[in-house]
Amino acid sequence: MFFDPLWLAFAGPALLLALYAQFKITGTYGKYSKIANMRGITGAAAAQSLLASQGIYDVAIEGTPGKLTDHYDPQSKTLRLSKGVYNTPSVAALGIVAHEVGHAVQDHKGYLPLRIRGGLVPLANVGSTLAFALFFLGFLIRWPGFFWLGISLFTVAVLFTMITLPVELNASRRARAMLSNTGMVSVQEMNGTKAVLSAAALTYVAAMLSAVGQLVYYVFYATGMGGRRGS
Repeated sequence: MFFDPLWLAFAGPALLLALYAQFKITGTYGKYSKIANMRGITGAAAAQSLLASQGIYDVAIEGTPGKLTDHYDPQSKTLRLSKGVYNTPSVAALGIVAHEVGHAVQDHKGYLPLRIRGGLVPLANVGSTLAFALFFLGFLIRWPGFFWLGISLFTVAVLFTMITLPVELNASRRARAMLSNTGMVSVQEMNGTKAVLSAAALTYVAAMLSAVGQLVYYVFYATGMGGRRGS
């Protein structure tokens, strides 16, 4: 399994896409984080304004360490914004904030895919961790049973990435609508926020394809292992 050229055939293309996506989001964020928005509004202030425009007043807004670590926590109903977004009146900050507010709107309206994803979080975390341990054990003792058990657990993690993609795309659609309807951005700034949102979406596409590619490889490998063991 280790250093298997077949792994590159199944997961390699998605890995290259993931590297490109990371390059794209870093570059796009870097570009538009240096361009001030016309209203001089920080990410924190924009978040408060957008939430109010949607009739949402029970979501807390706070800063969080790191770069591009922005996220919405539905459990505590908290919008956490990275330092470069929370305190910065940039075009990039508006796009990122609107996206995270999009998740808050999903939560507020009971968006089903978001609830499904939330339910899969603990299973996906446990499944992905145990899966690789079982893969390694199955490889060491050459017993496909461990591999198939690992595949079953890893499938949950794959399902998580598959449900995450439409959730993220929907949040971005909501973000663009909110920015447009509130008049928070100009036409030129809307192009910038769209670029940031599109680059971010590509990372989720890459994550899903990478997970699916690995799952297919593990199934292929486990099937071959069973044949070799029985010969």
